[in-house]
Amino acid sequence: VYEGPVIKLLDFGAIVNVLPGRDGLLHISQIAHERVNAIGDHLKEGQIVKVKILEADEKGRLRLSMKALLEEVPAAPVVAAPEASDEQAS
Repeated sequence: VYEGPVIKLLDFGAIVNVLPGRDGLLHISQIAHERVNAIGDHLKEGQIVKVKILEADEKGRLRLSMKALLEEVPAAPVVAAPEASDEQAS
């Protein structure tokens, strides 16, 4: 887990400085579990964020995730409506 400032906002994500001289891409799909329509609704330039490095490719580029550090909120269970018994129908 690394902590660093958001350097630049992009249409498809943000660039985050994770180590001195090392920046990584935080893709829009890795910001939150819910759909992110606008990066600016979740991040601001200069904001300090915690990220996990998902991958470093052969060129040394880093793929980052904030979502991997968040607890996933389970979907609400679907509760079936109780069936009416014969006693209630009378």
